[in-house]
Amino acid sequence: MSYDRFVDDRILTSRDVLNRKQVKIKLLDYDESARDFSQRFGTRILVRKVLLTIKKTDTEEIEEKELDVEELEKRIRKERLWSSSNRWIAKNEIKNGYIVASRHLDLLSNAIALDIITF
Repeated sequence: MSYDRFVDDRILTSRDVLNRKQVKIKLLDYDESARDFSQRFGTRILVRKVLLTIKKTDTEEIEEKELDVEELEKRIRKERLWSSSNRWIAKNEIKNGYIVASRHLDLLSNAIALDIITF
């Protein structure tokens, strides 16, 4: 593997405050027909589905969950009349099919608000 394709795992992994759980998000599906008219953020894609991998560091137990981010956004808008998530991800924030850790909270905010994911 060449150096320019190497991605450090720390960039892709987010952690809770006490480092008991580690989270990685893999992009499964995105909307190819969605157009981003905002040019100031560069080229972005609209995320539909992600695969969430949660690792408990004390027991080394791994849990995987597929999340339909688009459906969660529709559900929270119906139940709570607003959504704070941002499903637009810049193409440079996707490394080897995984989304960088700095964007995890934006994608998971609706799932956390609906208690689908608990930390």
